[in-house]
Amino acid sequence: MERDSSDLRTVERTRVAVWLLCVCAMIYVMVLLGGITRLTYSGLSMVDWKPFSGWLPPLNAQEWEAVFAQYRDYPEYKELNAGMSLAEFKSIFWIEFIHRFWGRLIGVVFLVPFIFFFLRGWIGGRDLPKFLLMGVLGALQGVLGWYMVKSGLVDHPDVSPYRLTAHLGLAIFIYAFVLWAALELLRLPEREGKSGWFGAFAPVVLIFVTIISGGFMAGSAAGFGYNTFPTMDGEWLPEGLYALEPFYANFALDITTVQFNHRILAYCIVALVFVYWAWVRATGKGARLKFSADLLLGAALAQATLGVATLLLLVPVPVALLHQAGAVALLSIAVWNAVEILATEKPVPI
Repeated sequence: MERDSSDLRTVERTRVAVWLLCVCAMIYVMVLLGGITRLTYSGLSMVDWKPFSGWLPPLNAQEWEAVFAQYRDYPEYKELNAGMSLAEFKSIFWIEFIHRFWGRLIGVVFLVPFIFFFLRGWIGGRDLPKFLLMGVLGALQGVLGWYMVKSGLVDHPDVSPYRLTAHLGLAIFIYAFVLWAALELLRLPEREGKSGWFGAFAPVVLIFVTIISGGFMAGSAAGFGYNTFPTMDGEWLPEGLYALEPFYANFALDITTVQFNHRILAYCIVALVFVYWAWVRATGKGARLKFSADLLLGAALAQATLGVATLLLLVPVPVALLHQAGAVALLSIAVWNAVEILATEKPVPI
């Protein structure tokens, strides 16, 4: 008879959770690899996609020359990198190759243990659709990544901000989904009713939306404008906000609006997290929840500081990458905090 997670022995539940946390760690690294790929302009160096046969890089001089010849046929080489040497090409190719290879490796690390745990009966019942959805979303992420790259292989060597942000957003959603599932297996929260849901999910949703906004910042290169703080070149409300038509284009293509939105969302995160932290402290919640709230506030302040530094320093790669890492770390703490606020303090019986 199939058992769901509430019926699993502690050791089984823990093993499944540890596996999911390993997948989470790999997705975290994948997000950072994506950031490196974007910041070093390496994403268009591989102009084809072989999801099942593309495990190996070029292995000899002839194969290297073949992939370099392919690259020279596309707009990025012709418009931006004309005259690039093979050695220079290799430096960007390897970054994109590692990014794709890591994605395939995540698929293996997810699929093989999943089959093992399923056959052992550790995954089943009402939890099975959740794990199947993880696999489907992971496969979809690979397809979406190639769909994004294709947008930069025609006409102009720039990927679509919409596709880039969708690719980032799905990666972050998968990460949060898998992390939530892992923490629930470790914690097995007992729902306390509707009263805690806003406090649990409001920070998670707002941080996720802000990360999406950060995707549009990257896609439009909005971080290279208005490099002042706290005003935008001396103005609190810069001219030209929401001036594009159609209106929705402002959120992705107008650097003034994109950066303004990202700043406002960051302010909202800090304000919301501070109010939430004060509420947790004032209402005498449990020690675990207090600690997670403290960590959430500290991470929110650190992330805001990193964002300002990235802007003022004109988006240096190390600082920008640290800002991206901080965003995922902040979301991780918010997800953990949500699990804690929706859980009772009493331990789960074995």
